[in-house]
Parts: sequence; C-alpha cells; structure tokens
Amino acid sequence: MGDYRSLRLPSVRGPTGFIGNPPYVRHHLIAPEWKSWLAQKAKDLGLNASQLAGLHVHFFLATALLGSAKDFGAFVTAAEWLDVNYGSLVRSLLMGPLGLSNLHVVEPKARPFPDADTTAAITCFVLGSHPDSVQLRRVETLGKLASLQSGKPVRRERLEASNRWTPLTRPARRCPDGFVELGELCEVHRGQVTGANKVWIAGAHSEGLPENVLYSTVTKARELFAAGSALKTGDGLRMVIDLPANLDELTTVARRAVEKFLKTAQAMGADRGFIAQHRKAWWSVGLRSPAPILATYMARRPPAFVRNVAKVRHINIAHGIYPREPMSDKLLRALALHLSNATSVDDGRTYCGGLTKFEPKEMERLVVPGFSILLAAPV
Repeated sequence: MGDYRSLRLPSVRGPTGFIGNPPYVRHHLIAPEWKSWLAQKAKDLGLNASQLAGLHVHFFLATALLGSAKDFGAFVTAAEWLDVNYGSLVRSLLMGPLGLSNLHVVEPKARPFPDADTTAAITCFVLGSHPDSVQLRRVETLGKLASLQSGKPVRRERLEASNRWTPLTRPARRCPDGFVELGELCEVHRGQVTGANKVWIAGAHSEGLPENVLYSTVTKARELFAAGSALKTGDGLRMVIDLPANLDELTTVARRAVEKFLKTAQAMGADRGFIAQHRKAWWSVGLRSPAPILATYMARRPPAFVRNVAKVRHINIAHGIYPREPMSDKLLRALALHLSNATSVDDGRTYCGGLTKFEPKEMERLVVPGFSILLAAPV
C-alpha cells in the first residue's frame, strides 16, 4: 500500500485507466505537507489551489500529473466540487489536462452511499482530449445510472465560463417578460459574524451594559421560519452586543460599564479569535443595518423570506435583502411573497441528504417580477 500522490507509472506503457472512489476526507484531516503539495503542484500547472480542498481534489490533481494523452478514467466523488470555491481546481483540470467527457450527478436525496451523508458525482475523462461539448446528466436513483455514455451535451465554453456547474445539469430556466434577477433590485448580504457568540450575545456575563449597545437580533434560522411572512416584533429574540469602534463616543457612565464588560470579554478570549483580530477594533462586531427582508439560507427546504417589520438586526445565520432604491411597503410585501412562493431548493447548491445552501450571489440570481408586476400583484 502506498500514497496515490506518490505513485509512479512505467515510462513505456499503453493507455492507463484511472478508476476509483477517492476517500472522502475533509481538509481538516489533511496534513500540512500535503496541503503544500497541492498548492505547489497546482501552481506548476498554472492553477490555484485552496487549502480547504478535500482529499478527492488531490486525486484529480495527482491523476493529471501521472497521466498521459489517451489515458482515461472515472472517479466517484462527492459532488460539492461542482459549485464551491475549492472545486475550481477540479473544474480547471477537467477543462484542461484531464479532458472531461461525461459528468453524472446523483440527486442528493437518493443517498448514493447509504452509510454516509454525502452527495455523489461520477466524472469520466480522457486525458489530452478537448471535446467541443461535454455530456452532463442528473439521475434520480442509482438504478437509472446504467450507461455512462449518455447525457445532455453542454458546450465547453459554458463550462469554462461558469463558476457553478450544478445549474448546467438542470434544464435552463427562462426569464419571463417583465421579470429580472433579484440582484437588479436588491443587494443580498450575509449577516455579520460575531466570532464568539458566547461573548457577543448578551447574557449574565454582560449585565450592566447600557441599552444603546444592545440590539435585538435574529440569531437562529428557526426564528425566521417561525415568523411567517413578517417578523413584527423583536420580543423573544436575543440581544447582540455591538460596541462602537471608538469608545470615546460613549458617555462617562456608559464607558465605565463597557470597560468592565471588556475585561470579562477578554477573560473569555474574545480578543484572541481570528475574527476579532481582523476587525478595526476587536470589541466592535459591526452589525449591519436592519434589512427590510430577511432570508434563511441553509436548510432541507426552500429559504424563508420574511419582512423585517420589527427592524431587528441579523447575524450570519441569515441573509439580509437590501433594496438598491427605496421600496414601498407594498413592493416589499409583494417581493417577499413572490420569493417565498417561487424559490425552489433547485435554485441553491445541494449537499448531503438534501441540505441546500444559498450564497448571497446565488440568491441575487433568483428571478423575480419587475416593479410594474409587483405593484399590480395582490398582497
């Protein structure tokens, strides 16, 4: 037994078949020297590699380094690399030296590996080939896999231009007349990362802080699911501590209370975390302003889109939807209602067991009615 990344093949040989199911090992368990190997070998090919890449990414790169023209292969791996940032190396290799020919994505709900919560993609390739189009296919059950030679042809230019491949495996969605992408009307921003919820969510450790540094905040996705179409009150929500970067803005009395709290926060390690060390001031969380619409972004169901009538804040368990220009209450109601009724899990990226995630830019690509249609909609 040896390490695949250290394998050497005979110099004189016929075509080699690379067939396997690379181990599903996340980056946390990969030794630093192998992460360095990935980065350097990718750089040698003129490509970039992420330190967040799982072990299956190493197998794709090692194959590109080992193989020669006319070698071929098929790997069964998790499917996340189709969409996530660390998967850009795999996508570049398949468009380059590996020569992608067919890609088969198993629907996550099919549970391709009964003993593991993971997605699955079967990637077929012929090294050195550069076909004008590649066959892509989604299968609902393992029984429908059959031949690996079928699929919908997708031109390589589309694959090369896209940083997410999962949408290319589904039928194209037309944008009806009068509809636009949400990003044309609104910006979508993930809520602020506190870096240490145990410190920055108020509790017994923060008693005595002035009210003007405490903000009623959505801190759990279930708070939005429970709210229905609108969050009308902040009652029941927890308070997040958001101190100004410049403590001189505080009154003398408030400053004393804050400095007492900061000693407690330091004792809890709040100033030593990665997030805190990269802030302008480690004690200032920097909550975003209240978003008119709040949205969940990770669940085994479509997102909840909730009008923020209570004008509360949100942390990074939710996205805030901010109109690029002021919107009336009627427009906001109509927009939130449309998003709630029309958004499907197919619009996001799906992980193991049907867990679906919407990054801010993916949410901005949702198709919504333009202003004239929204104004005419019954709400």
